Amino acid sequence: MDLDVAASIRKRRATKVFDAAHRMPDADLDTILGLARRMPTAFNIQNWRFLVVTDPDLRRQIRAVAWDQPQVTDASALLVLCADIRAWEKAPERYWANADQSVRDFMVGAIDQYYRGREQVQRDEGMRSCGMAAGAIMLLAESMGYATCPMDGFDFAAVGELIRLPSDHEIVMFVAIGKAAAAPYPPGGIMPEKEIIFANRFS
Repeated sequence: MDLDVAASIRKRRATKVFDAAHRMPDADLDTILGLARRMPTAFNIQNWRFLVVTDPDLRRQIRAVAWDQPQVTDASALLVLCADIRAWEKAPERYWANADQSVRDFMVGAIDQYYRGREQVQRDEGMRSCGMAAGAIMLLAESMGYATCPMDGFDFAAVGELIRLPSDHEIVMFVAIGKAAAAPYPPGGIMPEKEIIFANRFS
């Protein structure tokens, strides 16, 4: 990894054209996903699921329901980031396995109290977790010399059927990773700071 975080942020762009002949070493993808798993999640429930699509035929089928975007088939790696909406209740004691028993018991109770009966919160939590993981994945890939493209231009229901998405999961986004075959579009521009950053209140 040659770039620091700030440099990766400045350099990262959404790449639309990938070198379809490039093969990404498994070790590189393992490094990216291994580090992405260290990103924070509320209560440490680790409610993201990273589906790596390696089957060329499945990639073609996904591309057909993703506005025929070439990144789906041409990128070296296609990740489907999904949220396990019910992760909070799936043996939650394992999320605190390394903690003292008293801490573990407290956290398991807190997890149940916070999420039970709050379906919107469960879903929102998955979106937050996957969003943070996606950012980490893109910056890690950039630091290793790869280009990336976050994607949501696809038929979510159709992709869910193709990947056999469990009923308690939701697709959040794709992240395509590979080597750029063409320069990305010029930067679209960054909005003025005064329109983005506020102090204390909006008015």
